[in-house]
Amino acid sequence: MTGTDQRDGTGEAGAPDAAATASEPARRWWHWRRLTHGRLRPAVGAAVVGALLGGAGVAWQAEAGPFASTSACWGALSDDDVAELFDGKRDIETSDVPVTSDHITSEGPSGVCRLKSPRGMRITARVHQLDTRFGGARDKWADEYLSARMTPLGDGLLGMASDTRAWLAIPEGCIGRAPEDEGPMVIDMETGWTSYRDEADPGERARLTGALIRLVNGYLAEQGCEGEVADPADRLPAPARFRDEKPDAICGIEGLRLPDGREIDKYNRPMVTAGEGPVRTCDRDVLFGHPRLRLLTVEDPRLSTLYRGLRYSGGPKVVAAGGAQGAGFVQEDVGFFQAECQTGDVTFLIRSEGTARAADIRALLPRYVTAEAKRVGCGDLRIKLPG
Repeated sequence: MTGTDQRDGTGEAGAPDAAATASEPARRWWHWRRLTHGRLRPAVGAAVVGALLGGAGVAWQAEAGPFASTSACWGALSDDDVAELFDGKRDIETSDVPVTSDHITSEGPSGVCRLKSPRGMRITARVHQLDTRFGGARDKWADEYLSARMTPLGDGLLGMASDTRAWLAIPEGCIGRAPEDEGPMVIDMETGWTSYRDEADPGERARLTGALIRLVNGYLAEQGCEGEVADPADRLPAPARFRDEKPDAICGIEGLRLPDGREIDKYNRPMVTAGEGPVRTCDRDVLFGHPRLRLLTVEDPRLSTLYRGLRYSGGPKVVAAGGAQGAGFVQEDVGFFQAECQTGDVTFLIRSEGTARAADIRALLPRYVTAEAKRVGCGDLRIKLPG
């Protein structure tokens, strides 16, 4: 983190190796307004055992378990860990809301930890289950935590990180897998303000990732799970950057072009997710911290669950050709299709800010779905738009 404790701009899964290793200042965010209609794989083996969450309530307290001597975020972060997040400063105010599970609400465990510097910087960590009713915490979570600036953690981990955001789904080998219609439980961290600078700072990204891993390991230990998740920070690819593109390869996808032979704007270059992971996001025409157009492929079925409700949303229906299974729709500001692939549900989504890109969405969506379906192993998937 920088010594000035400031950020600029606005709001912004896998092999079993990792599991086997062990397993406010006001900010703006791009809210996709019209979506409000309603793999650390379990390869932990015998080395990882634990209890399923149960009882009327489970609390992860700062003074309990193996982390009793540590100081922050439910006892999982030491004084040194906190200081590392704040450029060595040790006058950081900390507060926790214990992680509890209330079976009456059936929304899974939840808790909040806040770290605040007297110089203005703050970090918030949360334990919560992703909300499947509104595309992930009423779209806000997906808007920020699936952006193109986020780098997949890899190594079998269902998570991503940048220099201002980081998240990781709790490994399933010990606590059990969520039902098919429920979102995964995650721990995420955010630094308040975020940025669409050309490149995320690798050092700050590594520090945030390391702290996130300690929180996840602390939670697993409290649940009686043996072993730890290995920190992937030193193995992450270089952060994504804004990049040049060819007129017939929008977002780097061959054959994807704007309608009517329109030329691309070379001054509004796209940013595309770097590395293999649960999503591939292309953010285009980024202005004041958010993209005017986003092309998103959600490859991991556990994240695609967040968008399942959109299959029943209003709007002219998109159908698959040739017997392929799936459903979708197209409106003036969104094109959506969720395919039933061999690996599970895969989601393809194109969104614009406002309705001025309606023709672009209709032109891009069919080719985008076909190209991305081939890339992720869904086969020859073709869709038909309504007239």
